[in-house]
Amino acid sequence: MGVRSWIGSWPVYRQFTGDDPLGRGAAAKSAGTERLEARVSTADKVVKSVCPYCAVGCGQDVYVQDGKVTQIEGDPDSPVSRGRLCPKGSASLQLTTGSAREHQVLYRRPHGTGWERLDLSAAMEMIADRVIEARRRGWQWETEDGLRVRRTLGIASLGGATLDNEENYLIKKLFTALGAVQIENQARI
Repeated sequence: MGVRSWIGSWPVYRQFTGDDPLGRGAAAKSAGTERLEARVSTADKVVKSVCPYCAVGCGQDVYVQDGKVTQIEGDPDSPVSRGRLCPKGSASLQLTTGSAREHQVLYRRPHGTGWERLDLSAAMEMIADRVIEARRRGWQWETEDGLRVRRTLGIASLGGATLDNEENYLIKKLFTALGAVQIENQARI
């Protein structure tokens, strides 16, 4: 490599001799940077979404290749977040592709020290049985004063901050139908 080509590889030299005097573009790129390819360049499509972590509702661009999510970035068209994501939102790719993501129901028995895998239908049956039993044990037809209440204090609901209005509506209807009066949403706490 000659001295002239070696000096020509310096970013400062390229900045002063090229078309980028402020060093904000081509002058600042190294040979390694030139070889880099964007993680999203091979995506088949981009799907607009909303971050699931909190109630802010930051917009996300979800990049999909061959039916699999390959990258999630902030949506610059979102009026809420204008392309920015917090650290949790930036790491939301792990929700879909992370090695720690569970794809089966795990159950730890009372006083147990380990988790065991359960079939989804068995887990749903256990939940239904426990809801019915808690409702039955906590059911009140009336208060001590004789006021008719028809309610249960045996079950309650605390919704997550990422639930939308429709999900909150359905949860409220479900728990009200079960007789629960302690129904709250994390977004209001």
